Amino acid sequence: MQPLSPAFIDQLRFNEVGLIPAISQDWLDGAVLMMAWMNRTALEQTLKSGEVHYWSRSRQELWHKGATSGHTQILKGIRYDCDADVLLLSIEQAGLVSCHTGARSCFFEQANQPSQAGAQALPPPMDACSELFRVIEERNTTPEPNSYTNKLLEGGDNRILKKIGEESAEFVMACKDNDANSIAEEAADLIFHLQVAMAHHEVSWRQVLEVLASRRGAPRRS
Repeated sequence: MQPLSPAFIDQLRFNEVGLIPAISQDWLDGAVLMMAWMNRTALEQTLKSGEVHYWSRSRQELWHKGATSGHTQILKGIRYDCDADVLLLSIEQAGLVSCHTGARSCFFEQANQPSQAGAQALPPPMDACSELFRVIEERNTTPEPNSYTNKLLEGGDNRILKKIGEESAEFVMACKDNDANSIAEEAADLIFHLQVAMAHHEVSWRQVLEVLASRRGAPRRS
């Protein structure tokens, strides 16, 4: 993250009691994790330490996220909206738990009746590839009748890797034909089958995202 000058804070529009809402978002899959409040001191401490600090309205004190639970938030990036009165924090969440209930995200309710919180809470929406992998993992642990995904998983490497070979060849041919729609469709098929292979070998999609993120800014290959 690029260092921010005090002028950055001066541009923000804090409310009448000196607070600004801050939304934290997972830096890899885009999941919205929580919303809390920050004042100038919390923001300054966040920028200084690299770990997110909030302002607790109930306790009326500075709140170092995860100081007691260990679920700290490492700041990866920060933006403010067009009105400069809301912050968006891109963070790396330690332990993948941001909610005090033990859930990954505080945003797990979507029905009229409160749902189960904690580790079993509904996971937050993520990017399309991460959502797809979550479904594949669910099929792996809870098979469904007539599921194509389960047929692949039941066939193991022999069936899965054969399909990856076929889909790779079809992707290559789509590129050779320079057909944008076919390229997109074959790329989607290839990603799906790659994810099935990963689930079969208990390798998470998040591990792939972490590898890609680690390569940002890496020395160029010769």
